[in-house]
Amino acid sequence: MLKSILTASVLLGIATASLPAQAQTLCNTRTHIVAQLTDKYGEVSNGIGMQSASQVIEVWSSQKTGSWTIIASRADGVSCILAAGQGWTNNPEYAQAFDERVGYK
Repeated sequence: MLKSILTASVLLGIATASLPAQAQTLCNTRTHIVAQLTDKYGEVSNGIGMQSASQVIEVWSSQKTGSWTIIASRADGVSCILAAGQGWTNNPEYAQAFDERVGYK
């Protein structure tokens, strides 16, 4: 049992160490990250919600390119990119049709 746990730990360490830079969490000042999202990707803020007393989760997206980014912003001014991708839509009818197609409703 101990050997299995040790082997799994070593494999996890190797896999984590070899992740590409894009897959690792990117943190910087909120000012810097927001400037990159707006200037480089044309994204705008779509929503914000409190995760805790000292952190909010923000959703940014671009209607023009379909790109989207989710960031966590802390009270100390540091933000981290949690996820990003393509194919964002603000169309509630499309979202409802997707939910129905995949069986969410």
